Amino acid sequence: MSASLLLWGVLFSSVGLGYFIYGKKQNAKVPMLCGVALMIFPYFVSSTMVLVGVGALLVVLPYFVRI
Repeated sequence: MSASLLLWGVLFSSVGLGYFIYGKKQNAKVPMLCGVALMIFPYFVSSTMVLVGVGALLVVLPYFVRI
């Protein structure tokens, strides 16, 4: 476990919490599901590059997908 992996996980989890709260209040499914995914997936990833790649994808996904 490296420090960068831990810090990236905290960053993506905090963004995920924000997305989850926003999606819950606005009744928007995509930000809420991306928020849950952002909070959970850092526990299962052991590579920093994969963590940053998947996290960045999940962060920008609600901007492009509107349901």
